[in-house]
Amino acid sequence: MSSEAADLIGQARAALESYHDVHADDDGALTFRHGDVPCAVQAMQLAEGLTVLSLTCVVAWDLPEDPNLAVSAAERAGQGLFGTLGVVHTERGMDVTLRYAFPAGGLALAALGTLLMLVVSTASQLRGELLGKAAEHSSTPGAGN
Repeated sequence: MSSEAADLIGQARAALESYHDVHADDDGALTFRHGDVPCAVQAMQLAEGLTVLSLTCVVAWDLPEDPNLAVSAAERAGQGLFGTLGVVHTERGMDVTLRYAFPAGGLALAALGTLLMLVVSTASQLRGELLGKAAEHSSTPGAGN
């Protein structure tokens, strides 16, 4: 990890620790939970002077394979300002992630914390919406937990 990336991940940790218990993994990534949503933050230097933070939130997993649910997730993805939704089809159903990458160098700690919390709050809200829709369309209450 470059020194710029290491500095940025340190700033992200400080910003997040105002809101969450944060764990630093051996590879330098940060992990934390926002409610029931597990999240990970990584920093990488793409070019000299361009270091980005990448935030990934696992919104839901093992959702029932339901075309209406997939359409709902796709529609919701188009409404988001902070992040890109991904739907992965697995043997056990659908997994949904929210990813957001942005150049974070130069952001004040409070601004960085606010931006990260906007993303993870969106992930938590989306989780509630998707689990509600999954419960409507599934005979398995609690799908995705």
